[in-house]
Amino acid sequence: MMDKKISQQIAFWIFRVLGILVIVILFWILGFIIYNGIGVISWEFLSTSPTEGMTSGGILPAIVGTVYLVIGSMIFALPLGIMSAIYTNEYAGNSWVVKFIRVMTNNLGGIPSIVFGLFGMVLFVNTLGFGDSILSGSLTLGLLVLPLIIRTTEEALRAVPNSYRTGSLALGATKLQTIRKVVLPAALPNITTGVILSIGRVSGETAPILFTVAAYFLPKLPNSILDQAMALPYHLYVIATSGTDIEASRPIAYGTALVLISIVLLMNLLATFLRRYFERHKR
Repeated sequence: MMDKKISQQIAFWIFRVLGILVIVILFWILGFIIYNGIGVISWEFLSTSPTEGMTSGGILPAIVGTVYLVIGSMIFALPLGIMSAIYTNEYAGNSWVVKFIRVMTNNLGGIPSIVFGLFGMVLFVNTLGFGDSILSGSLTLGLLVLPLIIRTTEEALRAVPNSYRTGSLALGATKLQTIRKVVLPAALPNITTGVILSIGRVSGETAPILFTVAAYFLPKLPNSILDQAMALPYHLYVIATSGTDIEASRPIAYGTALVLISIVLLMNLLATFLRRYFERHKR
């Protein structure tokens, strides 16, 4: 008995140390970026276009392009992913077709992002003729996060007790009414978790937008979804590796990284607020 208690205490301390280590690493990375990037953050930096070979000026086109890509990809991926999860979990049962779909969805989620970029270039840019545009980039990023949204939505639907469904059906509601009025509202807080993870991944992807939308230097805002756009991840890569004066542009790179992290944080906070709102509404 004493050996079991000692082993349990050792295991708890190992987990505790590892958890603290993860937090320390996270704050060290954030502190490093904030320390090196906060000096260039200003209203001019956030509201103007880059100049002088991107060694000065601001990053407004990259910020706007990133926001457009996040919104566009979510508009495409969220309805398709949620409806796919509803079908596999609520309608299709547990047949071999559903099992095959789930296996293929998991495999799709493990494909490197650069493969999605090549696929998006072939399908959206060349075959469908959308060209290098916000539309092509949004559709490619939507495909990239689609497996994540499907998996998280399925798990959220499974977490809803079956008593909710049987009770609704017993009161005379149809299958569709039960899903729309009972199951989805109960699962919505957990579905929001998938949205948070998807936004974080879309915001930081470089390879897919490299082939479908990102412009090396485009100091103007896009006018339509068929225009090219700058994006923060690709802009960060460019100014950190291939600028005309890498040393001069390094503070801008850190500032760009800080802005990118801040945008992801703000979107996550908004999604977390919506999650808590839906949880309170569910109660």
